[in-house]
Amino acid sequence: MANQHSVPKVSEEDLVSRLRNRDTSAMSVLYDMYSATLYGVVLQIVRIEETAEDVLQEAFLKIWNSFEHYDASKGRLFTWMINICRNQAIDSIRSKQHRVSNLTQDITTNVHASLSAVAFKPEHVGVYDMIENLNPEQKQVIDLMYFEGFTQSEIAEAYNIPLGTVKTRARSAVKSLSKFFKDRA
Repeated sequence: MANQHSVPKVSEEDLVSRLRNRDTSAMSVLYDMYSATLYGVVLQIVRIEETAEDVLQEAFLKIWNSFEHYDASKGRLFTWMINICRNQAIDSIRSKQHRVSNLTQDITTNVHASLSAVAFKPEHVGVYDMIENLNPEQKQVIDLMYFEGFTQSEIAEAYNIPLGTVKTRARSAVKSLSKFFKDRA
């Protein structure tokens, strides 16, 4: 997890520039700034601490290795990273290895993981406050995608909503949240 020392204040633009230049010390700063929150999001999806730690590590490797694909004009750095972490977590729980390990875990581990998952509260970073500003359809899609780990296709199927409608709601919700972030900055 994140180091307990104080994280130097670095602007997002400076951090992005340093990462584009493959500055490994910038990756350390990035990890210190965001790992705790991203770990919480991953843990909400995978529900097992050890798996969440592995997924987070894999996600940060993916962030480092694919940073040239980050486009600041399409969204904030945190939003891009949270999508990578969420997708990595969903891939993890869909994997055969995860399903098999879940079946063989003892009850003590599962109870501990469940209690740990309860300890992370996205409202501590203001996420739920922002989501409350969305209309009910947008809020439902964002809740299901980011906090329950559903894909857009799974949401469409489960709620009998056309996939295009789910995608439109997700896109408009992200735009609204992005505007909310900009207004708060």
